[in-house]
Amino acid sequence: MARFSEELKQASEPYWSDAVNHRFVQELCAGTVAAPVMSRYLIQDHRFIDNFLSLLGAAMSHADLFESRITLGRFIGMISGDENDYFLRSFKALGVSDAERANQPDGEPTKGLNAIMLEAARSGSYAAAISVLAVAEGIYLDWGIKAPKPHPQNFVYTEWITLHDNDYFQGFVEFLRRELDRVGPAQDALCRDYFTRTVKLEKAFFDDAYNCA
Repeated sequence: MARFSEELKQASEPYWSDAVNHRFVQELCAGTVAAPVMSRYLIQDHRFIDNFLSLLGAAMSHADLFESRITLGRFIGMISGDENDYFLRSFKALGVSDAERANQPDGEPTKGLNAIMLEAARSGSYAAAISVLAVAEGIYLDWGIKAPKPHPQNFVYTEWITLHDNDYFQGFVEFLRRELDRVGPAQDALCRDYFTRTVKLEKAFFDDAYNCA
């Protein structure tokens, strides 16, 4: 019998595979993403951190197991530290000014992802929060572990790959999938709704990186 998390993933096709195999992912792994595209992508992605931390905090607050709270708390530390630091160093390397970061409007997928993170965070539902997290991190692991080696020399590409392909991150995504398997079946319709909407938004977010003309 298929895991509940796997059922949701299969039900989200073709959007899940479209995201994992996206042109942006292929160019990232080859180190050929054009600087304007990479800059737009990172500016937009960095805007998730605030709401993403809120989502993680809500998941930690509503988790029914102490061990789950510990795991989520440790991940909050990683996002606040290593990942945020990567963004700041990458902006500097790409010559992205504070003014450019501030003045670039949110893309529609950015608005959508921020909205669904806050919606899940404010729902009071652990299952809703885990459904969104399982997509947001699961898609990135699925493309990260497929990235060919050696990675590009430029850290802007390589560190974004390795942040999503390492033993710790693999273990965290497996934790999210186990949690979804555990709490999801009792709230099937809710989980399917959040999961599917988030997958579609993630695919659209990769599309939007090329709206930099």
